[in-house]
Amino acid sequence: MTSVAVLGGGIGGLSAAHELAERGFAVTVYEANERMGGKARSIPIDGSKDAILGEHGFRFFPGFYRHVTDTMARIPYRDRTVADNLVPTSESLLARATGEEVVARTATPRTIGEWREALQPPTSDGLPPREAAVLGERLLTLLTSCDARREDDLEYRSWWEFVEADRLSPAYRKLAAVTQLLVALRPQDGSARTFGKIYLQLIRGQLDPRMDAERILNGPTSTVWIEPWVAYLEDLGVEFVRETRVTGIDCDRERVTGVETIRGEVGAEYYVAALPVEAMVELLSPDLKRGAPSLAHIDRLETGWMTGIQFYLESDRPLVHGHQLYLDSPWALTAISQGQFWSEYDLSEAGSGAVGDVLSVIISDWDAAGELTGKPARDCSPEEIKAETWDQLTTHLNRDETRLADDDLVEWFLNPAIEKTDDGVVNREPLLVNTAGSLRYRPEAATGMKNLVLASDYVRTETDLASMEGANEAARRATNAILDRSGSDAPRCELWALEEPAVFEPLRAHDAVRYRLGLPHASEGAWSPVREALVP
Repeated sequence: MTSVAVLGGGIGGLSAAHELAERGFAVTVYEANERMGGKARSIPIDGSKDAILGEHGFRFFPGFYRHVTDTMARIPYRDRTVADNLVPTSESLLARATGEEVVARTATPRTIGEWREALQPPTSDGLPPREAAVLGERLLTLLTSCDARREDDLEYRSWWEFVEADRLSPAYRKLAAVTQLLVALRPQDGSARTFGKIYLQLIRGQLDPRMDAERILNGPTSTVWIEPWVAYLEDLGVEFVRETRVTGIDCDRERVTGVETIRGEVGAEYYVAALPVEAMVELLSPDLKRGAPSLAHIDRLETGWMTGIQFYLESDRPLVHGHQLYLDSPWALTAISQGQFWSEYDLSEAGSGAVGDVLSVIISDWDAAGELTGKPARDCSPEEIKAETWDQLTTHLNRDETRLADDDLVEWFLNPAIEKTDDGVVNREPLLVNTAGSLRYRPEAATGMKNLVLASDYVRTETDLASMEGANEAARRATNAILDRSGSDAPRCELWALEEPAVFEPLRAHDAVRYRLGLPHASEGAWSPVREALVP
């Protein structure tokens, strides 16, 4: 059996181990932490065996995810599969500190009234119709742009510039930035290519009857996904070496010759680097850069903070059957009341038994000043982060009635990757942020080294996003590269492209001709006078 060392036991590493083990390779996974799953792992909040589990943040599976959910469907769970632990939501709460609160459907529209509601911009209060038309025109331009224009032009323009957000109203800017609340993309920095592509996929999830717009897990991530996954991989013969941080990669100009860890050197015929980008940067050596030149500039990729805090409540507080988006919160908060979905986890049997619900909150903006502390989250202590987040939640929820009471709070848990310092906190597990122009620094899964491949979300993928889906897709590409290089006749991993409406294909083909001729997109000519009339 051909041996493979997988460096990192997050979603990318476990996905690569899964694909390789099912194809007969001898796989060993080396993970720095005691628990597998990377940023997706669940963590006992006080270290005890029966403690309530905390997490990096709630897991979110948009409808366009196909790679990771296909893998989940191949993991046994009792008499079904892990994919059966995905629960569709039916609505989202769009909460505001001022203005009207909205509960929006996430299920596929079925009546004329539901379609009218679905097509209405989700933050449309105060949005002039002419500005809604501008955003519609920008999305149409994206849909009708050819791939070459997207990569050579839109990749180098920020989403904020592309949609002309600075020229328009606060309501428009809020609508243009709504995707930031769900994925690790800052609209001011993210490329128009990536941000727009994901924006369109989220809209597609709302309208395509073939998919659920969004799904979440019916229990803590490790309980209903990671632990069954590890057990299945062990049955396949995968070995797991925990608490073993990688400290170096030895190589000549053609091959990796060994990997150094805190427990000593390990060897294999092939190596899968499934480490986050900031960890991989620390391992770059002159020899590694020469042998795998595609890695030479990954230190230019940026990371950001998008992580979570859990509030454990005494009583059941479902609030809404899906996401809660706190649109006026300075820290760009999103949350899910998870207890209502956790059919596979009995909160009453965890910890002291005093918890009736878990409000899982993600803080997306760590640089904006909070209203209670007057400081950005990264400059706050963990206790101040807790107090400020709670204050922003209650400011939105308790305007007309008390839906979140102070005396209902039993416990709270901040992601332990957020570590206290003298000046605030640092984040030991940041997320890759796809900034404008960063695609050129991102490598393919197959490197110049004959026996080194990559399985992490900074790899070039169709998904093009720091996500579980991107990591899983990268792992499939890494597996295919090993199959090709080893001469294996095992079936290759299936890959899926993101779908876009076929009706726009003729217009994209027309734009490809214009692009080859050096002409701008047709909208920059025909539409520009219209847009100038719409935009003050």
